[in-house]
Amino acid sequence: MYQLLEGIIEAFRLIISLDANLLQIVFLSLRVSGLAIITGTLFGVPLGALLGLRPENKTRLISKLIFTFMGTPPVVAGLLIYLLISRMGPFGVLGLIYTPTAMIIAQVTLATPIIAGLTMIGVRSKGASVIETAQSLGAGHGLVIWTVIKESRIAILGAIITGFGRIIAEVGAVMIVGGNIAGQTRVMTTAIVLETRKGNFELAIGLGVILLIISFFINSFLYNIQRGGNSN
Repeated sequence: MYQLLEGIIEAFRLIISLDANLLQIVFLSLRVSGLAIITGTLFGVPLGALLGLRPENKTRLISKLIFTFMGTPPVVAGLLIYLLISRMGPFGVLGLIYTPTAMIIAQVTLATPIIAGLTMIGVRSKGASVIETAQSLGAGHGLVIWTVIKESRIAILGAIITGFGRIIAEVGAVMIVGGNIAGQTRVMTTAIVLETRKGNFELAIGLGVILLIISFFINSFLYNIQRGGNSN
């Protein structure tokens, strides 16, 4: 218990003092996960919206595949990507293994099905009533689609936030394809595993606290959006 308390105190000291090692790990984590969630959003939202606007009986198979991929174990995704981009893999010539790019690819693979699946559900729940209303007002096909997406924006935002929450806390896939190399591919989650194994609980707890803080601000942002931006 004393060791835990000592670790928490040291963790806040590292945060307050802006420890260089800590900041490097945090910024790399945010850069990798930020680029991954942007890429996953660009793929996942249009796919989910397209599926959500189509009749359910025509998208049953692909919907089942997306729901299956939503629960893909990170280590499985990491292994598959490793086999593809390792030196012996079909894309090994690109030299992506053990780079931040490989980690971004792994996180995009995990985030995209989540964003697509939740977007599809959100659009489908709004679709029928919104389409009928828009068409009755004389809206064209393009305007109808835009109206449905606009009305589903909270669900879509929730899908993006859920996807980000999945990848920012992910460890298995990024460790497999990134290698957890100090100063190059070491992010918060992989650093927590390493420092815990080394017995350096202060840095591990500090990274854990930062993860919780990031999660708090993201969820607070989503909560304010859901309330229409009113913080009162």
